[in-house]
Amino acid sequence: MSKALFLIPLLATLAQPVAALTLDLPAKVLGEETRSANPASYALPVAAFNGINVPSQQVEGALDQRAFRLDAAEMTTLAILAPLRDQVRAAGYEIVFECEARACGGFDFRFNTDVLPEPDMHVDLGDFRFLSAQKGAEAVSILVSRSAGAAYVQITRITDAPLPATPVETPVNLNVETTPTGTEATVPASAVAADLDAKGSAVLDDLVFASGAATLTAGDYPSLAAVAAWLDANPEGTIALVGHTDASGSLAANVALSERRAEAVAEVLVDRYGADRARVDAEGVGFLAPRATNQTEEGRQKNRRVEVIVTSTR
Repeated sequence: MSKALFLIPLLATLAQPVAALTLDLPAKVLGEETRSANPASYALPVAAFNGINVPSQQVEGALDQRAFRLDAAEMTTLAILAPLRDQVRAAGYEIVFECEARACGGFDFRFNTDVLPEPDMHVDLGDFRFLSAQKGAEAVSILVSRSAGAAYVQITRITDAPLPATPVETPVNLNVETTPTGTEATVPASAVAADLDAKGSAVLDDLVFASGAATLTAGDYPSLAAVAAWLDANPEGTIALVGHTDASGSLAANVALSERRAEAVAEVLVDRYGADRARVDAEGVGFLAPRATNQTEEGRQKNRRVEVIVTSTR
């Protein structure tokens, strides 16, 4: 067996180290990929896909997420998950949710859940298992799947950790109301409007989606304010919001995810910024129109986007 040691690296100023969670993986590790962040938030799934989203609980702290490729092509997903589940319970965690492929919600669950991209983590949409567990303020989730030649295990852990101290270099008087000045505050809006007028399209680069989900996170989006302003200035104009993904997963699943994201942006554009829904279409093309390579994480991030396209000025 191989051991997976989860020790969240924190600032040296912490008085007490975070206790490690050691799991015995049921087969030889052929490859490993890691992502960590502090502070971070994680949407811990607590139920299957309900037709709209995956019900989840937001947990915050230090994030450690690891994907393992195992020499276990002949093992079933249950045979891989079961001993890990037992170890998590033995470590004092309470299982809050567990499901198997179709019962989880299939590709809808997969693409509304935080998963490291291919090839680091492979998920067979017809053969995967998932569980989530909590112990106090800590949470852990395990996703297991297989390919023809290997098994894959993703373990995500959030540990309770204080926020790192952030030095303040410039004092700000919060009692004085100020209005942003200079070009920096107006660049996002003016760039979107200029691109719509000059090229007929613009990338909405400031949109932030919940990880693996099709809903926008809370916040202000200058690019959407700019699109609404452009529609006001061009009363005969119509637009299409087009969602794009990276190349992780199947085309059908990515087209569905990209369309749901475009629909979510359309809802915010209408509900928060007052656009006329009759003049806004929402479409998704998945990974069929990349603007960067899908071979690097930087390229995949660029490909995950929503664009606005002018469809008519009548």
